[in-house]
Amino acid sequence: MQELRAYTTKQMGDACEMLVAAEMTLAGVPALKVPDNWPGYDVIAQPLGSAPQRISVKSRTYKRGSAYIGYQDYDVFDWIAFVILPGAQHAYRAIYIIPRSVVEPLSRRDKPTSKTAAERYFRIDDVDAKFAGWRNNFALSSTPLQS
Repeated sequence: MQELRAYTTKQMGDACEMLVAAEMTLAGVPALKVPDNWPGYDVIAQPLGSAPQRISVKSRTYKRGSAYIGYQDYDVFDWIAFVILPGAQHAYRAIYIIPRSVVEPLSRRDKPTSKTAAERYFRIDDVDAKFAGWRNNFALSSTPLQS
């Protein structure tokens, strides 16, 4: 049975993009949501003294089992932000901001001959185990914040 929400999937995605941009700005990295349907990424941020960084934001409500979060290998971005929203088995919101160079080799992928060969994905209930060091990485640290 699907949970009844007070917002659409599009509204959830937009809210998560704005949330990531706001948290980054408050952490000292000015960021803003780019216009809808911008190719490849959702937020642009510029750490002090660095080049602008492109961030793709992916959001899902937490669910154990075969629920996934991911991206396409041809998407253009420097960082990926996974926003996991509270669900029946998960009481809090979690945000992970991970360099693409870290996330890419750890992603699951289908056979190169499959229709879904470009998909890169993770089970939602595995994200924290793989990326705990990147949780709340709003300052865009290129190394994990914790072990």
